[in-house]
Amino acid sequence: MENMQWNVSEDNRSERIDKFLTATENGWSRSQVQQWIKEGHILVNEKSTKANYKLQLEDHISLVIPEAEELDVVAEDIPLDIVYEDEDVIVVNKPRGMVVHPAPGHYSGTLVNALLHHCDDLSGINGVKRPGIVHRIDKDTSGLIMIAKNDHAHESLVNQLKAKTTKRRYKAVVHGVIPHQHGTIDAPIGRDKKERQSMTVTEENSRDAVTHFTVLEVINNYTYVQCELETGRTHQIRVHLKYIGYPLVGDPKYGPKKKTLDIEGQALHATMLGFVHPRTGEEMEFHAPIPADMEELLHYLRLSN
Repeated sequence: MENMQWNVSEDNRSERIDKFLTATENGWSRSQVQQWIKEGHILVNEKSTKANYKLQLEDHISLVIPEAEELDVVAEDIPLDIVYEDEDVIVVNKPRGMVVHPAPGHYSGTLVNALLHHCDDLSGINGVKRPGIVHRIDKDTSGLIMIAKNDHAHESLVNQLKAKTTKRRYKAVVHGVIPHQHGTIDAPIGRDKKERQSMTVTEENSRDAVTHFTVLEVINNYTYVQCELETGRTHQIRVHLKYIGYPLVGDPKYGPKKKTLDIEGQALHATMLGFVHPRTGEEMEFHAPIPADMEELLHYLRLSN
């Protein structure tokens, strides 16, 4: 179990406790916080409370996060596009539409379900729900993802991500004409206080986020762009490109409400992945071409140009 504590300052006086905890950088939904309050996991001044309790100056809030119920993750015979594999790591080209690991609403058909069928030697650091998973890409983003087959490899790859030494390059199609050939978006990302399932550029409860981009091609009122991540925040490329006024084509969360082009999910593909091998120290780099639906999208745009 994890224990967390807060002391209420003047800035949060009279704020509802469920709203206060939902606004922290931990990403909890209000319903989750309210459930914890109901179950007695959240106390104010060592006493149980209610979700609508209004905080007072110097109140002491404590939260004991209960242990998550482990899922019985079932191995499933799902084809994998394996780009590379050895005794330490696997690099997979994930298709658009596949969830990386089991979560509410997606208990089967995930990358983890497929990996468990493919091999039985995955890192155990993230538990049974996310064995071997070092980083994620969104369900409707395709492309390269690295998986650790043992704990040593897992720790090495995670440390490389933290040190920003991994290479992660994406290709995307966005609405609008980006006027600059190259650019850097340096804007912190945090959870959207109005839409808790979305991220946004904000100075409040956020983390630094840096995306470098290069324009590959301008077609009509669309731009084919390459992005390179310096950091790896949730939905980073999608949020950053929307922030500068060029949302991804097909993005159901951050794109235009009216769908203009025929593609399922955002036109975003993790095309290059580079890291230092955990055992050998060799610098490795892998590439995956954009999927057929993105090729068809670009072909359609070029024909109509």
